[in-house]
This record gives sequence, C-alpha cells and structure tokens, in this order.
Amino acid sequence: MSIDMSIRQLRAIVAVADAGGYTAAARQLHIAQSSLSRSVLDIERRVGVSLFERTTRSVVPTPDGAEFLTIARGLLAHVDAALNHFEGYLAGTRGAVTIAALPSLAGSMLPTALADFRRDRPDVTVSVRDGLADEVLAHVVDGTADMAITVAPAVPAGLSAPRIAVDRFVCVFPPGHRFDGRQRVAWRDLAGEPFVAFDRDTSIRTYVDRTLADVGVELGPITEARNIGAVAGLTAAGLGVSMAPALIVPMMGFAGLEHAAATGPVVKRDIRLVHDPARPLSRPTRALMDTLLGASARELELPAGARWTTDD
Repeated sequence: MSIDMSIRQLRAIVAVADAGGYTAAARQLHIAQSSLSRSVLDIERRVGVSLFERTTRSVVPTPDGAEFLTIARGLLAHVDAALNHFEGYLAGTRGAVTIAALPSLAGSMLPTALADFRRDRPDVTVSVRDGLADEVLAHVVDGTADMAITVAPAVPAGLSAPRIAVDRFVCVFPPGHRFDGRQRVAWRDLAGEPFVAFDRDTSIRTYVDRTLADVGVELGPITEARNIGAVAGLTAAGLGVSMAPALIVPMMGFAGLEHAAATGPVVKRDIRLVHDPARPLSRPTRALMDTLLGASARELELPAGARWTTDD
C-alpha cells in the first residue's frame, strides 16, 4: 500500500491528538473545524483505519491511531529539525566551513579569528586543513576548501587574495647563546653560524634563503626539518639558531627558546585570504570570510611581531 499525505495533514492529526478534540485543534491551527474534520477523515480513508475514537466528551487515538501518531511525530520532528537547520544556514549560524592554512597560521592567527567567529555561531562546523603552501592553494582550486590563509606571493589566476595580516621574521636561539640578551639580530650576524633550517618545501625556507642571498651571508653547518616542533627542539638542543616568522614563535614555546627581532633587513610576510570568486559562497563561509577581513578593525589579538591589516 502506498500512502501519500502532506506535512500539513500530519500536523493536523498530531494537533487533534494533543488538543483532545477538533475545536481546540482547529483554533491552534487557525483553520475551520469543518476543514480539519474533513482532513482527518481523508487521512483515515487513505490509511484504511480509524485513527480516533470519537465520543461526546473527547477524541482519543485508537490503537492504530497511537501507532500512526508515533510515526507522524517522528517525521515532523525530523522535518522541523531540517527546516530549523536550513533557517540557521540562511542566517549564517548553521552549516559547515572548510579553511585551508599553513601550519604556522593554523596554530597561531586562525584560532583567535575562529574563536571570535564561533561566539555568535556556535553551531557552525569548521574544518581546518593545514598543509604546505602548494597544498593549501590546491584545496581552493579543487574546491575541497572554501578559502585559505597563506603567504604565497603568487596565486593561480582567477583567485582573489586580499592581504589580511603581516608578520616579521625573528631570530630564535637557545638560552646562553651569544645572541642572548639582544633586542635585535642582524641577518649578517648569522655568517658562519650553525643553523636549523625549515626544509626546502616550506614557504619559510624561501624567505630565509632569499634574504641570506641578498645580504651575502654564508651559514655554518645546517640542520633541516619541516615540522615547527622539530625545528624548535633542534634549536633548543644547540644545533644552531634559526630564523622564523613571529607567528610561529608561540608554537615553539615548549622548547624554552629566546628570540630577538631580525634586522638588516626587516623581512615581513604578507598573509593573504585566498578564495575563488567564481565559486558561490555559503552564508557561514561568507561570515567567516568577513570575520577574517574585519579582524584588523576589531583588533583581534596576535603574537608580538604580527598584526592584522587590510589590503592596500
């Protein structure tokens, strides 16, 4: 048997059961009692059984009616939950957003922005995909991320990439090193110094190699690692000093390193919010994007040596 009925008819059956009669139920539904009675009779005709036992004093569900009501309540609860979710989605308070980010940004600047975003949108699910610069951009290009924050100096054609923050490089070193106590360390001071470098696949290494070449500095023995924690640990063990963006210094805190501003020259990273303007954005995605673009105006907290900004 195939039974076809509307959500409105299911609500009518539940209303009659809850109100214990047609008059009160019709009042709650804002319809005529005669119209409600016809609707219930039509449903009973379709299912082939009586759903209510009618007496002069009340209307109560039959055993078949009680079973039908259990199903109707479950269906209505599911429909109402789905519609409430969609209503929240339209308001930007429900849904899901995926953002790709460099590890140094996913663990430093992004948490502050996400905490601000989630204060008014606790029901939005946010997924963070951290990876190297090429991986982060690939997520936006292939649509597996709604947006990305990265320091890539160039992005694929067609993508939008406004600047949202800037940070500067600092020199990190273990306590007791000859740099200890300095407020500033010049890049030229690294000449012959043992050095712990981020590996060549990282965006950080690109900045460091270019700057060392520009100032004509040759390092001492080099130890390489990709992970921020590994670079911090190797530096703390005395294998060399390192140059790192200010945003990752808090992530190295476990190693007890000291740091000083890198000068001569001052090297800064432009941090950009990348998205594909040709791809429609959900309302939650647009809300998170607005949070990141407006972080400078709201003066969200960032580690020393980094600041929110707006694109020039």
